[in-house]
Amino acid sequence: MSHSFRPATPTDLDAVVSTLTSAFLQDPVWGPVFPDEPRRAGQMAQLWRVYAASALRYPWTFVTPGAEAVAVWIPPGGVELTDEEERGRGELMKRVAGAEVARAVEETEAGFGAAHPEEPFYHLTLLATHADHRGKGLGMALLSDTLARLDAIGANAYLESTNPANDRRYESVGFVRHGELVTPGGQRVTTMWRPAR
Repeated sequence: MSHSFRPATPTDLDAVVSTLTSAFLQDPVWGPVFPDEPRRAGQMAQLWRVYAASALRYPWTFVTPGAEAVAVWIPPGGVELTDEEERGRGELMKRVAGAEVARAVEETEAGFGAAHPEEPFYHLTLLATHADHRGKGLGMALLSDTLARLDAIGANAYLESTNPANDRRYESVGFVRHGELVTPGGQRVTTMWRPAR
C-alpha cells in the first residue's frame, strides 16, 4: 500500500486538530489531564489547536492527504510554543477547563521539557492517527517517511511516549529507550532517542 504524505498548511489546521483530539482522547497521560469526560474533547481540541498552529511556523508538520494521520516535529533550536503562546495557553486553559487543568497542562509540559537531551534533535512532539482510520498503518507509514527525511540530513530524533502500547512501534523504526519521567498525575512516560543515521 503506497501513501502520499505532504507538509501541512494552515488550511489543514481544523483537520489536524480533529485528528489529534481523536487520537489522544483516551491517552494514558493526556486523558487524565482533562478529567471532565463529557467536555474533554472540546477542551483538548483547544489545547491541540494552540500547539498545531504554533508548529506550522516550521516546515516539519506532515500529514496524510486528508490529515487522517499527523506527525508534528520541532526542529533543533525550535520551540513548541513561544513565551507569549505559553502564557496564552495558560489563560485559554483556565477559561475553557479551569485552573486545575491549566496547572496540570503546564506541569506536564514542564516535566517533558526538563527531560530533553542536551544534544541537538528533531522532536516528535505529536504523532496521531484519527480513531476512524486506525489499523491501516497510516501513522507508522507517516513516521517512517518523516524519519527517512531526517536520515537524509543526518539528524537525531527524540520523543516522549505517553502510551506504553506504542513503545514497541517506536522501537521497530529505530528508537531506543532514553529515560523515564513521571507526570504530576503519576503516569510514567518513556523518553526515546533515535541517533542520526
